[in-house]
Amino acid sequence: MFGMSHETFLLLDAVVTVIGLIVLITKFKLHPFIALIIAAAFLGLTSGMPIGTIIKAFQDGFGGVLGFVGIILALGTMLGKMMAESGGADQIAQTLIRAFGKDKVQWAMMFAAFLVGIPLFFEIGFVLLIPLVFIVARRTGVSIIKIGIPLLAGLSAVHGLVPPHPGPLLAIGVFGADIGKTILYGLIVALPTAIIAGPIFGTFIAKHIPGHPNQELVDQLVRESDSSELPSFGITLLTVLLPVFLMLLKTFADVTLPDGNFFRTWMDMIGHPISALLLALLLSLYTFGYKQGIGSSQMLKWLDASLAPTAAIILIIGAGGGFKQMLVTSGVGDVIGHMAVNAQISPILLAWLVAAVIRIATGSATVATITGAGIVVPVVGMIPGVNRELLVLATGAGSLILSHVNDAGFWLVKQYFNMTVAETFKTWTAMETILSVVALGFILLLSMFV
Repeated sequence: MFGMSHETFLLLDAVVTVIGLIVLITKFKLHPFIALIIAAAFLGLTSGMPIGTIIKAFQDGFGGVLGFVGIILALGTMLGKMMAESGGADQIAQTLIRAFGKDKVQWAMMFAAFLVGIPLFFEIGFVLLIPLVFIVARRTGVSIIKIGIPLLAGLSAVHGLVPPHPGPLLAIGVFGADIGKTILYGLIVALPTAIIAGPIFGTFIAKHIPGHPNQELVDQLVRESDSSELPSFGITLLTVLLPVFLMLLKTFADVTLPDGNFFRTWMDMIGHPISALLLALLLSLYTFGYKQGIGSSQMLKWLDASLAPTAAIILIIGAGGGFKQMLVTSGVGDVIGHMAVNAQISPILLAWLVAAVIRIATGSATVATITGAGIVVPVVGMIPGVNRELLVLATGAGSLILSHVNDAGFWLVKQYFNMTVAETFKTWTAMETILSVVALGFILLLSMFV
């Protein structure tokens, strides 16, 4: 077409579409939900996809994201509302501030997110911990960006590098890596990477973009109470970390018990993110509700009110999923990935690069990890002695790079932190890119010793 190969045209078409999407949102002030739908339709039509396929791809992408993310956002927001209204979030905030001090509270947020995020999907950890960002920012007067970026870094580092997150776990299967070694190496790489991209970068960028939180969400999630009226620190942690505990049990059962085992079957259900969050929400009705002397009618009002501010966020995330699926279905991800495979570079660097370009094209860290591993694994077979665990980590690190407008996480962060698109690029996108590049450096360093 126009004298270009199909592959070249697809790449140019994707670039034009992404630029057009940014212009619609920034220049013409079009709502991101509408802009994402228009961009997806444009890419589908111009890439030559059949009309029926265009509609189905967008529906599949939209529904695929909301079928999981939509549910956990709703449950996590309800749990966050209960924790906030009861004073549980305030209790954790006060404890963190006392333990680390005002000047180092950003380190507390990073370590908390790193630990909580190990068994949790990024979105779950985000909605569980975002009330703490708002309330710590209000109590200390510290910039929301200085506190929020470390939290995002902690969650994102383990999401991309540490099983049982879906990307690394599936890459382990593709490469035939050892899960125990991958978890060990992943933790060794992820922690220093999160420190650099979190507290260190967050402190720097907050001087230029202090941030202004979404006031509607702050009013909903931030409550400050007298210490004597708050749930205890232990009860609050028990309630909020129940999903973490249940998902860890599920992972332990999956690793140690055979298929069909009675306990493993039940833990697969109870430890599923949706089930685990639902059980935590039910527990919160007692620990944050009845135990605090709060009646059923008041809790019902809280839960109803919690969903209103997330409606636009959920729709934008769904549209981002539809746009991502259009990029995948049109073949853009495959074109970029196979071009990268032809480069004559080391397998670890190749795995990172392939995942990185697919991530940039599709917006999905999980898709980038899985697709990148599938593309690279035939090449690995030709080069003996490659550390397969480090290949998993390199693929995961590449999948974190340059989150932008085709990534649902980009819109999630933008909306909750009430930033412009440009500010989201300078904070969230930059942080994700730092995570990816620094992690690659640590992986290459580790490859000299293992």
